[in-house]
Amino acid sequence: MTTPQDIIRPDVLAMTSYPVPDATGFLKLDAMENPFPLPADLAARLGEHLAGVALNRYPAPRPEALMAKLKAAMRVPPDCDVLLGNGSDEIISMVTMACAKPGAKVLAPVPGFVMYAMSAKFAQVEFVGVPLNADFTLDIDAMIAAIGEHKPAVIWLAYPNNPTGTLFADADIERMIAAAAGVNALVVIDEAYQPFAQQSWMARAGEFDNVVVMRTMSKLGLAGIRLGYLAGRPVWLNEFDKVRPPYNINVLTQAAAGFLLDHLDVLDAQAAQLRAGRAQLAAEVARLPGVEVFESAGNFLLVRVPDAPAVFDTLLTARVLVKNVSKMHPLLANCVRLTVGTPDENVQLLAALKLVLK
Repeated sequence: MTTPQDIIRPDVLAMTSYPVPDATGFLKLDAMENPFPLPADLAARLGEHLAGVALNRYPAPRPEALMAKLKAAMRVPPDCDVLLGNGSDEIISMVTMACAKPGAKVLAPVPGFVMYAMSAKFAQVEFVGVPLNADFTLDIDAMIAAIGEHKPAVIWLAYPNNPTGTLFADADIERMIAAAAGVNALVVIDEAYQPFAQQSWMARAGEFDNVVVMRTMSKLGLAGIRLGYLAGRPVWLNEFDKVRPPYNINVLTQAAAGFLLDHLDVLDAQAAQLRAGRAQLAAEVARLPGVEVFESAGNFLLVRVPDAPAVFDTLLTARVLVKNVSKMHPLLANCVRLTVGTPDENVQLLAALKLVLK
C-alpha cells in the first residue's frame, strides 16, 4: 500500500497546516481584518459590476488597466512596476522560490510574520531570525552583523511589524539597506498595515537598486478578495513574474479591485475610524490591572497580561476570539494580540477583559 509517508518530504510530514480557527458565533478579533462592511449602496453597485464578469474566461495574467489604476491610486513611483499576487502570501512564496539557489538564506527580525519562515521552509531555504530588542525595536547592530555573517539573498522587513505593531526607525532601515547592498541582498519592505501606519517607503521604492515594497489590499478592508502587490524596479519584478502561477488573480478579484479603487475614499474613512478606535482601545486596555500595551502602528494591539493562556481561554468562553501569541517567541511571553474592531466590538472586548483582569 502506497502512503504519503512513502512520497511526501519528511519536513512537510512533520508540519502542521496554517491554523485558522472556526469563528462562527464569535466576536472575531484575531486576524486584523477591517470589521466594517461596504456601505449598502456601494455593495449593490459592486454586485451589479461583478454580474457582468465573464466567468467562462480565464483572467488576464497581467491586467494592465487594473495595474495602472493601482499604481496611480497607491502612488507607485513612475520608474517602478507592480506585480500582483493572490494576497501577500503568494508574493512571499514567489520571491522566496525565485531566490532559492542552493545554500541560499533569507533573514528577518523575530518575532515577525510567520509566513517569511514558512515560505523559506517550503522552498528548502534556510531562515535566519534576528531577535528584536526587548521593547520590540530593531536591534540594528545585530541585524547588520547577521547580514554580514549569513549573506542572505532576501531580507524581509515588516513596516509596521506583525505581531508587535512596531514602526522601525527610518535611520535603522537605511543602515540595513546599505548593509544588504554590501552583500547583494534584496530588501522587501512589507507594508501590509500601511493604511494604519500612514508612513511608507513606497515613494522611495525606486531609489535603491535592492529594495522592493510589498502591500496588500486585505487590511484596507478587502481581505476576502485576496489581492497583494509588489512594487519595485522592473528589473526585479520581471524575474519574479517568471515564477508567478498563470492566471493567479481571478476575474472576480480583478473586477472588484478595479471597481473599489475608484472608491478608496470609503475605505480610507474606515481606516481613519480604526486609527481613532486603536487609540481609544489602547488607552482603555492600559487602565486594566497588570496589563502592558505596546505602541502600535497597525490595526491591532499587542498586550502583555499576567497569564496569556488564561486570558485567551476565558475570552474564548465569552465568545471573544483574539490571538494568543505568547508561545510564538520568548519576547512575546504572556502576550495576546487584539484586533481593533467596531466601536461596539471594542466595548464588548473591554467588558470581557475587565471580567478576566479583575
